[in-house]
This record gives sequence, C-alpha cells and structure tokens, in this order.
Amino acid sequence: MRLEMICTGEEILAGQIVDTNAAWLGNLLMEQGFEMQRRTTVGDRLADLVEVFQERSQHADIILVNGGLGPTADDLSAQAMADAMGVSLRQNKHWLSVLQQWFNARSIELSKSNLKQTLLPEGAIMVDNPVGTACGFRVKLNRAWLFFTPGVPSEFKHMVQQQFIPFVEQQSVQQQRVDVTKLLTLGMGESSMAQLLESMDWPDGITLGYRSFSPYLELKLIARDVSDDQRQLALRQAQQLLNDTVVACNQPNLAAEVHRLLADSGESLALAESLTGGEISSQLVAFPGSSSYLRHAVVSYCNLAKTELLQVPEKTISDYTEVSMQCVAQMVAGTSSALGSTATTSYALATSGIAGPGGGSSDNPVGTVVIGVKVADTVHCQKLLIAGSRGRDYVRDLSVAVALDMLRRAILKTAPVVDYPYINRLESQSFAIAEL
Repeated sequence: MRLEMICTGEEILAGQIVDTNAAWLGNLLMEQGFEMQRRTTVGDRLADLVEVFQERSQHADIILVNGGLGPTADDLSAQAMADAMGVSLRQNKHWLSVLQQWFNARSIELSKSNLKQTLLPEGAIMVDNPVGTACGFRVKLNRAWLFFTPGVPSEFKHMVQQQFIPFVEQQSVQQQRVDVTKLLTLGMGESSMAQLLESMDWPDGITLGYRSFSPYLELKLIARDVSDDQRQLALRQAQQLLNDTVVACNQPNLAAEVHRLLADSGESLALAESLTGGEISSQLVAFPGSSSYLRHAVVSYCNLAKTELLQVPEKTISDYTEVSMQCVAQMVAGTSSALGSTATTSYALATSGIAGPGGGSSDNPVGTVVIGVKVADTVHCQKLLIAGSRGRDYVRDLSVAVALDMLRRAILKTAPVVDYPYINRLESQSFAIAEL
C-alpha cells in the first residue's frame, strides 16, 4: 500500500514556518508499521492544488492532505478537490449544525467565512473534528483515497490518531510490516559508522538509515517483514559493532534515557553547572516526574559561586584553575552535600570549561571541558578537548551529552569514563570523596 502526504500553504514553501506536522506524521506512521513513500508541498494556488491532487491520486493508495480547510480566502483545499473531481461544493448539514451549536454556546455570531467550512465536495465523506471548527473529509479520486485534515497541529494530531490511522488500518489488506529500532550514538561520525556497518552482512529485509543531529548520530534498523528473531539478531550485531558509542535505544536524546533510569531507580541527583549553564537540568526537568530524583542544580558560573555555594577551596582554583579535574571534583562533592550530610545525593554531576570564542590559554585552550560524576564515595573526572572551531554552542551541546552519558553509565554501574572515537580525552582521574 502506497501512502503519501500533501502539505499545503505558502508559509511552508516560503520557510516562514517549519512543517512539524509532516515530521510527526512520518514518525507516527512508522511506529504503526506503515511507511510514507512521498511527501509533496504545494502553495495556496488553486490551479497548483488541483494539479497535484489529480497527479498524485494516480499513483498513491492513500494521501493525507494537510491544511487549507480554514475560513479565509487562501484556504482552498475543498474547492480544489471539488475541481479536481469535476463536482460542486455542497453544504454538509451535520457540520452546519455542529458549528451552530459551537458558536451559540460561546455567544458568537456564525459568520459567512465560518460557513465556508461547511462546504465539502459533492460525495465527500465528512471526518469529524471534535477540537476545532474545520471538519475534515475524505474522497476517492482515481486509485487513491484523499483524506483531508486541518493544519492546526492540535486538530491535525487528534484527527490522525483517532481517525486517519484506523482508516489506514482498515484499507490495508496486505500490509507490509515495518519495525524501526533506533540506536542513539555519541562520538562517532556518519562516514565512520557507515564504513563499519555497511561492510557487514545483514539479515534479508534489514536496511540501515542514519540521522545526524548534533551532538548525536542515530542509526535506524528498518525491518520489513522480518521475524523478531532476525530483528533481534541485527540489533545485537549493531550494538556489538558500535560498542560504547551506543548510549540509548529508541530514545530521542540522552536526557530522556537518564530520566527513565533515575525515575525507575528511586535514587537522587544534584548538579553543579559552570560551562553548561543549567542546560543539563533544563533537559531533565523537561520530563514530568523529574522532581522524584532531581534535588537541586547550582549554576556556579563565576569562581565566587564555586567557593561560596559549593565550598570549593580558593587554593584549589589558584593552584589548578577552575578548569581542572581537582576543581570539578570539589564542585561535585559540594553540590552533593549542599543540603547537609544527611541529604547527600546518590549521584552528583559537575561541569566546567571554556566554550569560547575567547577565554582560552595555552594550558586550557577554547574547547577544554572538565566533567565529573559522583558514584558512591568516588568522583570520576575527565578532561576533554572539543574542537573550538565548531563554535560555542557545539562545545556546550557535546559537553552536556558527555556529562549525561557519564551519569547514565554510573547509574548502570559501568565505567563512567570511556573512549569515544572523535572526542579527544586529555586525561582522567578518580578522587575519594573523603579526601576532597
């Protein structure tokens, strides 16, 4: 079965908005075992809409058309579909009644522009929209069913989940099963990964896909009509080949994986962020339930904050600088016990470094990063050199990812410090809490 999507709107073509609806739909379809074969974007011009409806309906089995169902003059999807079919628009009595009730309940007059939303191509099957004023509809043209949805994301997603996906499932007689497993990796380049993986034999029906989004590289194992045993075999093979660069499975980022591990563990966390400026805590608190483990986060951006809030001795900074494993180890110890010895946290994490573009020195050039994590009575630290030429944001983003990975490994009771292929580790050291 061939599935396609047509996205409408001048604002999408002009780059004024990002089409998040299309990305969301493609991912959802894949999760449900369906693949989208093509996506077409077309502006709000009647002739162009008619042309694309007629052309794609000769190739696809089901086409989701998103947008163009509103009350304004540039909302032309219903008219364009009627023209493509060679029929007239007809008022849908049921949707007229729904709108009348909706507007009466809010003491708002039902305007002529809103009445436009009750006009559907003759013969169309109305699709309910319980969260908005624009109903959807579906029609058959040539070999395809065209399924029309509003562009407002909340309305679109509700309609897709409640009505479009069940419709696709009903129409699918011989559905090809598609399963996608996503391995999130850190510290390996796309060319290196491709060279490593594509020289291997993979079970029939398994294909590889890659998605790079800084600082991660995601490997997709796409299985089409493959048994669970074969799919698991391919997964184990990929994990063995990629080894320590694999940091999560079927997670959007490391923060999601760390959140899952900490929420399930019942253990606690404290943070002390200098270089990363609160980004680690921000990523974690984006998930509901993070209050179950996150005790506090100190953004100790200046040295006075390190000495006064985290009790880092001034001598440590003067002897070793604030961008040192000795200083970061003290930051870890200080934030872990900041609420008193009886409230010491299970884990603590600290960062320091020089993101640039200025501030570097011969001993600590731009891109120097130090990260430490507390595990039981020990603080494990590492000092990295991240290419400063990639920019300030890159240094900070990669530092956040490495810090979260150190924490993830600590929670899993494996070595927190590992080698990543393209991240230059200068040195590492462990410190006993009692000696700090």
